[in-house]
Amino acid sequence: MFHFLREAPDQPLIQDQQQVDHLYRYWRINILITTYIGYAVFYFTRKSFNFVMPSMLEDLGLKAADIGMLGTAFYLTYGVSKFVSGILSDKANPRYFMGLGLIATGVINIFFGLSSSLLALMTLWILNAFFQGWGWPPCSRLLTTWYSRKERGLWWSIWNTSHNVGAALIPLLAGVLAVHWGWRYGMVVPGVVAVLFGLVVCWRVRDRPRSLGLPSVGEWQNDAAEKAQEQDGKGLPLKDVLCRYVLLNRYVWLLAFAYVLVYVVRTGINDWGNLFLIREHGYSLISANSALSLFELGGLLGTLVAGWGSDKLFKGNRGPMNLIFAIGVVASVALLWWLPTQNFTLLAGSFFLIGFFIFGPQMLIGLAAAEASHKEAAGASTGFVGLFAYMGAALAGYPIARVLDVWSWTGFLGVLAVAAALTALLLAPLAKARVVRAPSR
Repeated sequence: MFHFLREAPDQPLIQDQQQVDHLYRYWRINILITTYIGYAVFYFTRKSFNFVMPSMLEDLGLKAADIGMLGTAFYLTYGVSKFVSGILSDKANPRYFMGLGLIATGVINIFFGLSSSLLALMTLWILNAFFQGWGWPPCSRLLTTWYSRKERGLWWSIWNTSHNVGAALIPLLAGVLAVHWGWRYGMVVPGVVAVLFGLVVCWRVRDRPRSLGLPSVGEWQNDAAEKAQEQDGKGLPLKDVLCRYVLLNRYVWLLAFAYVLVYVVRTGINDWGNLFLIREHGYSLISANSALSLFELGGLLGTLVAGWGSDKLFKGNRGPMNLIFAIGVVASVALLWWLPTQNFTLLAGSFFLIGFFIFGPQMLIGLAAAEASHKEAAGASTGFVGLFAYMGAALAGYPIARVLDVWSWTGFLGVLAVAAALTALLLAPLAKARVVRAPSR
């Protein structure tokens, strides 16, 4: 790893408690705000393509199967990058790891907007997927080192709404640019925004509390569960941490399989939802993208409820809330499938409900994986389940395109309904479990 990307060294502990309290409060809010906006901007360069896609199809003469191939290649690359980057980011300085990743995705989006051939578009989109993987792992590491277990559900859920903010803004931004100035502007402008804010991330984010001379967050908050996780397996080599706490952790595997299905539903709606409303119900691109923004707004509210509920109602146990929301996903997908109406308000309301329920497990599964693993393997464990998540996202690319070719939109909604039902079945065993911890020996 390049020297400037390496983990910042520990500094001597500050003895003045007032100064410790001040620095913790200052950097917690600064890091949260900067990474929140930064990750939202990652969505500008990840989802811009989806919302200029109908215009691209017409301008470049591409087919739905071509778009499906781009989507599948992106998600498979992103999933692998997320896992590899997760391992690296646990020993990296998150300010530069995340910031440089954001700058790279911005540059690639600009070049994508200037390209026309399918080969060039495919190559650039795979490169974009690689650097997109530099976004989430450093954020998960920061959230687990600056916030303790007893409070993390709420703070993690607040941060997680950055997904929804970015994904809610980009359909409107990219859609308006595509309609008025062409799809290329819908790629170039978000790319410029990403480059500029990547520089802000490099400036405003800091590494672990110890790199600033602060005690661990478990000690600062006097959180017994957090301090226990901080001491569990302390000093183990990286290889042992990965094997014992990630690759051989049965909780992480169960969460990973559930994540596959969560992302089939989430990505299916996100990537194909506007085309569903345009082709099946005859709405304009702007109207269809507005419904997708409601999907993200529902996700924002659902994320907050899921995080708050897992902290306050179930005392940090993520299992019961995961199951409740998974059942809600089944019901809301069934509602969209069986809704006998062309009314835009009701259809958009169904998108809102699906977003509300699907983003509960989308957030909680990653959080549960981090808490079930080693304290210094948050990036690796969330990257590992993220790898499986984007296998599910890849299934929403070319395979869904083939389903559409054969069974049309009925087949599309049927696949989402089955995926939602299987998610609930996989998460059910964790509903009665106590707060999970990594295996020890």
